Amino acid sequence: MEISASPQRPRISRRRFLALSGVTALGVPLYAGEISRHEISVEHVAIRIANLPEAFQGFRILQISDFHYANFTEPFFLKVVVERVNHIAADLVVLTGDFITNDTWSRPEILRFAYDCAAHLSHIRCPLRYAIMGNHDAGFDPKAVTAALEEHHIQVLNNEAIPIERDGQRIWLAGTGDAVAKHARFDLAIPPKSGRPGEPLILLAHEPDVLPEVVPYGVDLMLSGHTHGGQVRLPFVPPMFLPALGEIYTEGYYRLGPTQLYVNRGIGAVGVPFRFNCPPEISVLTLA
Repeated sequence: MEISASPQRPRISRRRFLALSGVTALGVPLYAGEISRHEISVEHVAIRIANLPEAFQGFRILQISDFHYANFTEPFFLKVVVERVNHIAADLVVLTGDFITNDTWSRPEILRFAYDCAAHLSHIRCPLRYAIMGNHDAGFDPKAVTAALEEHHIQVLNNEAIPIERDGQRIWLAGTGDAVAKHARFDLAIPPKSGRPGEPLILLAHEPDVLPEVVPYGVDLMLSGHTHGGQVRLPFVPPMFLPALGEIYTEGYYRLGPTQLYVNRGIGAVGVPFRFNCPPEISVLTLA
């Protein structure tokens, strides 16, 4: 009787194992830095607001955030972001802070980045474009960053609110100063309910973890950035990069009492030029 030996799996030598490990070690940072960091994800979210006026049913808010131009966010990439935004029919575009990065560069360079970033964003085709400051903007010079945006016809809301009207009905859009820099004044940014009877209010606040402070003011929806979604998210490991006031509500949709919150993952990166399992985000929020 002839007995055939079962085929044996080839053994991986120590040298080959180390070589494969080295390729993996090089490949992951290359992917995170050159590919994943530029893979834009468009997130569509339906937001139900109980007292939404009929004229605002289906109203589309597009949110982008945390540009950090041009620390790691290259001019070509911001141009791509703007092109993607312009392919989406939005009624309102909101920019929720951190247009620059407040480190590494000299003041003249950062100031030039602020104006260059604003110039790119000025090509967004939407009649309603509003912005707030982030902690990097506030840490650098909020007046200078505000001037750069407003020179390019993007209005900055600094602890103030404006009504948005349609067919004789309206909602309110409010924006705060930066909370990390202690510039946020919710009492100034959010008009009292008596001044907006039954009218919904949407608040732009860069840091999401201020949500518990916001709830008593009767905010229907808060839009934040700041966290980058953790920026690098490895399997079975908590997010690696979460800033102060961005450690509880890290990305996506939340609700606390009557107030809804959406946290955008942002466009840019800080610390390291990597994103992994956490792509840059354009949020499209449709009111219903």
